[in-house]
Amino acid sequence: MHRVTQLLICLTLASLPWLHAEAAEMDVVLKAEQARIDAVAKASASTISVFAGAAGGGSGVIISPDGYAVTNFHVADPAGNFMKCSMPEDGGKVYDAVIVGVDPVGDVAVIKLLGRDDFPAAEIVDSNSVQAGDWCFAVGNPFLLATDLQPTVTWGIVSGVHRYQYPAGTLLEYTDCIQTNAAINPGNSGGPLFNDKGQLIGINGRGSFEKRGRVNVGVGYAISINQVMNFLGYLKSGRIVDHATLGATVSTDTEGRVVVTNILSSSDAYRRGLRYGDEIVSFGNREITTVNGFKNILGIYPRGWSIPLSYRREGKRFDTVVRLAGVHSRRELLEKSGNAPIPPSPEESPAPKEGEEKEGDDKPNRPTKPPGHPGTEEAKPPEEWKHLHAEKTGYANYQFNEAHQQRLRKALDALGDWAQSGETWSMEYTLVDNDSGTIHIGPMTVEGKMAGVNHNLEMTGDLTQKLEPAGSGGLFLTLYTWKRLLKEKFETFGEVYYLGTAPRRDFDVQYDVLVGLYDALEIRAYFDQKTGQLMVLEMFPESDSDPCEIEFSDYRESDGYTLPHRMVVRFGDDPFDIVTIKKWTVAPKDNKPASEKGA
Repeated sequence: MHRVTQLLICLTLASLPWLHAEAAEMDVVLKAEQARIDAVAKASASTISVFAGAAGGGSGVIISPDGYAVTNFHVADPAGNFMKCSMPEDGGKVYDAVIVGVDPVGDVAVIKLLGRDDFPAAEIVDSNSVQAGDWCFAVGNPFLLATDLQPTVTWGIVSGVHRYQYPAGTLLEYTDCIQTNAAINPGNSGGPLFNDKGQLIGINGRGSFEKRGRVNVGVGYAISINQVMNFLGYLKSGRIVDHATLGATVSTDTEGRVVVTNILSSSDAYRRGLRYGDEIVSFGNREITTVNGFKNILGIYPRGWSIPLSYRREGKRFDTVVRLAGVHSRRELLEKSGNAPIPPSPEESPAPKEGEEKEGDDKPNRPTKPPGHPGTEEAKPPEEWKHLHAEKTGYANYQFNEAHQQRLRKALDALGDWAQSGETWSMEYTLVDNDSGTIHIGPMTVEGKMAGVNHNLEMTGDLTQKLEPAGSGGLFLTLYTWKRLLKEKFETFGEVYYLGTAPRRDFDVQYDVLVGLYDALEIRAYFDQKTGQLMVLEMFPESDSDPCEIEFSDYRESDGYTLPHRMVVRFGDDPFDIVTIKKWTVAPKDNKPASEKGA
């Protein structure tokens, strides 16, 4: 018996390493499983189901605690101005939501859930860090079956990155997409794609389906969250926004280089020096090696952004910043997105042939819903939220644009009671070469001496031709519009609207941008997002010309007003001068420069 016991003990001791290894492996598996469960729980909390009554619905994801959420344009558009959204918390809750802004080309919309300011928001990461083979999962409401308000989770891998899909004759153009085999079915549209840590990397959009059953076959596409974030400031403006074009076409030459094959002479790229035959080296700080890659990068930027561009000619590299034009005219964008003031005639917009579906017309997103479904009833504007929507041509919701205008107006007025300032302002200045003088900015004139030349501009007639001093692009005219912007209410300045957020030459910094149209001029005012301070003013005498740019700094108090004491003036690629203000006189209303006295 003693020997048998010894034998059992020996066998047990011999098996201990194997048992320890098996236990360790099981512990790793259990920890990985728990990590996955935690990631799914974290991600699902920010996922919403979108219900639009008889129009159907889809999915979405909350991106900030104040209720802003992202979905697809083709999910939000049929819903109209208001919709119902559910969240999985506490067994499921339903909230009212209002449309904010739409991107019909990129198939993105921003909505805002109402009723609280502490919504669980998704954690957002750089989608450029995603690689093929990464684990990922989609969360949403496939076939609108989430009658219990709990979303569905599908797990898979990233099958590919930077995928481009042609518009195929419609507005929709999916660029720089993330491809996944995680099941994305009708109803998942607009929902989030997360990485294995539960961090948001994309918005699910298109899926490849079998023709009859419309069942996922393992190829789905998500709009990169980087693209969404580029457009977010524009979308929060309440506008119907457009995508960008460089104003040039490219192709691959016999040596495999991406070269310019055509370019518009009116484009900013042309003014920055780009020409036929030049090789595109880098765009948006990303290397360009294929035409497909160029289209991918171009598609993630909105109209009007300034983007770094590098090109090569005869072995020499040129680095510049180009302002991107829009893909569509304003009217074309409104008509194609169904938001034109007058609907197009049947001849202009033919109905699809029998058996043919419009791209983006995700019919299975609008199935017949079972009784008791949260989206069975038509979404009607709740009385308590009606004030959060305002109609205006060119806007998905003008109310949000007005709110941003008021915010920036408040930031300007915090610097002084401009309405009570004098009709004529005077600034004593010096330039880099120590030239000095005084400029008087009157109610309808600007006069002063600069670089030995006396100027006396009357702000009447064709203002686009009054671009003195020479080489400045219209410094005096820009100062006049700046003063007018400060003194006038936006309603009397001309047409004013909030553009959104955009970068300038410093591509990594974004500003709040206000656009003003006065006479034939367009101005763009760039505000620091944190301080609200006006940092830059651009004045465009014509849409296809370079602006006069004034960069304001060194704000100090003068006569009870906070005014800039340093102005860097640029025109095109070249700096014009640096203006240092020694003294401001924001004169009383009855004080006029000599040329206006006795008038």
